[in-house]
Amino acid sequence: MVSEYEIKKQICDIGKRIYDRNMVAANDGNISVKLNDNEFLCTPTGVSKGFMTPDYICKVDAKGNVLQANGNFRPSSEIKMHMRVYEKRPDVGAVVHAHPTFATSFAIAGIPLTQPIMPEAVIALGCVPIAKYGRPSTNEIPDAVEEYLPYYDAVLLESHGALTFSVDLLSAYHKMESVEFYAELLYKSRQLGGPKEFTPEQVEQLYEIRRQFGLPGKHPANVCPNAKAGKPSCHSCGGNCHGASADTDAVVAEITRKVMEQLNLR
Repeated sequence: MVSEYEIKKQICDIGKRIYDRNMVAANDGNISVKLNDNEFLCTPTGVSKGFMTPDYICKVDAKGNVLQANGNFRPSSEIKMHMRVYEKRPDVGAVVHAHPTFATSFAIAGIPLTQPIMPEAVIALGCVPIAKYGRPSTNEIPDAVEEYLPYYDAVLLESHGALTFSVDLLSAYHKMESVEFYAELLYKSRQLGGPKEFTPEQVEQLYEIRRQFGLPGKHPANVCPNAKAGKPSCHSCGGNCHGASADTDAVVAEITRKVMEQLNLR
């Protein structure tokens, strides 16, 4: 079993990574890790994530109340957002919030990351919606994020940044890397005349690969109402697919049958 001190060291290492990769500036960003149902480690407010040591890390309960903090360190002002994720997603073990430049540019422009342009992004992320703007450190951001938590593992925050979460800290951080890489490729391909998107058939093939891998987390391949109704999973929905009404009388889509045959899964 990994010790609490080792987890604190890992938080510092991930903080340095997001700082060195230009995903945060100055004291921006925050990280948290779930120890158990009522104990969480988190980065302090007002501290550069690139220069932390384990003694900087705070411990809070499920309400965000301080259980342990050294000196003048206090938990991140965005701890409410982290706690909302843990409350609504019991499978989540870590949360990362950062301001990666390309992904945040899309968040500022109000453009969700929904175009299916590369296999890894489609399989790992599906699509990344935008939660409406909320004032930092208030309940407005957790409230805005909450509607997406049952369906996604990555969310853009309007005019703010990005939020990723997963079963453990390294996985949550890797999702942040994936979001930023996806956003950068999408931005650059648009400068070249626009990306060539995958067809719905190709998207469904990639979703089926994800299902076969048994990857954890929430993803349109698994929770999309279209997929549950036997239709091809949606992708370029702008993050609104979870609000669509599924046709419960629909039969298994022909496209799914063809994909299964192509993958020799039938």
